[in-house]
Amino acid sequence: MQTYPIPLVPGPTSVLPAVLAAYQTNYGSGDMEPEFVELYQHTQQQLQRVIQTQNDIHIMTGEGMLALWGALKSCLLPGDKILAVATGIFGYGIGELAKSIGAEVSFVDFEFDEIVDPQKVETAIRELKPKMVTMVHCETPSGTLNPVADVGRLIKKYDVPLFYVDTVASAGGTPVNADDWQIDLCLMGTQKAFSSPPDLAMLSVSPKAWEMIETVNYQGYDALKPFQEAVATAYFPYTPAWHSVAALNTALKLLLDQGMENVFAAHDQARKYTIDRIQKMGLEIFAKDINSVSPTVTPVKIPPQISWDKLNQKLRAEGVVVGGSWGKLAGNVFRIGHMGTQTNMEKLIRGLDILEKVL
Repeated sequence: MQTYPIPLVPGPTSVLPAVLAAYQTNYGSGDMEPEFVELYQHTQQQLQRVIQTQNDIHIMTGEGMLALWGALKSCLLPGDKILAVATGIFGYGIGELAKSIGAEVSFVDFEFDEIVDPQKVETAIRELKPKMVTMVHCETPSGTLNPVADVGRLIKKYDVPLFYVDTVASAGGTPVNADDWQIDLCLMGTQKAFSSPPDLAMLSVSPKAWEMIETVNYQGYDALKPFQEAVATAYFPYTPAWHSVAALNTALKLLLDQGMENVFAAHDQARKYTIDRIQKMGLEIFAKDINSVSPTVTPVKIPPQISWDKLNQKLRAEGVVVGGSWGKLAGNVFRIGHMGTQTNMEKLIRGLDILEKVL
């Protein structure tokens, strides 16, 4: 199915015509024109407002995983001690990425239907004294939202050098206060709550992180170091994707013009409505604590009377597309994405009506 009549996927989300229109301008070379640098700077400022940071923002050409990889490679050396806080597939995955670089990774383990217990993390920080703590805000395959602020207080208390947080599926859909939460590397993507195509990765970089980046001196396509002076020198490490930055700029303007508090309220409304409808259908939310369900995606246990393949097939026949899940959750959990443009209540109600009919 090329186009989803009723998209309820956990990303990439549907893109508004105004955002798609940004790709229709026949832009020149971002390497040569000051207008691109001005657009890039404005987009940086928009992102700073969304995630509440004064730290540098950098925009890389590639899907969100590019930022996740680049931040690790740019800040870590073989033998560095990393504490990976893991409540799901991405939490464990980030730890495995760090291992592949040669870091010594310890995990703080939680079940996939749980969220982080800060006391358990505090014990691990005291014992390990890590160079970096990694964490996922919204663990998308599980549909849960972790208490990053609580862990941020521990980062400050124990003077942990770097705090790395994946906010790809939360930024723009629920509050992210990067500076207050002590986040040094706040990682984002375009295709979730920002509802822009999946072609850029963005992140904030703190002064502490820049010091580490200078020491590591990693060179590569996903390296962060070349971005430090990119705007000042108007010299980017590779040809900038002007169209993509223009689309993101438009998507961010649409969000900010609504007022972020209104945007967050719309996501919370969609979350509450979805949970209420799911429970009234007799289905079970996957998360142990309903209050831990993310405002951007609701995880639902697949009922015993139907397989995921059959449910997916029947929903698609009605024009509704939801997400399955990954790893050990595959075939056991499906996910309803209500982020970005998918907070549209008319489509959400229609999609859930069809789910109820199919069941």
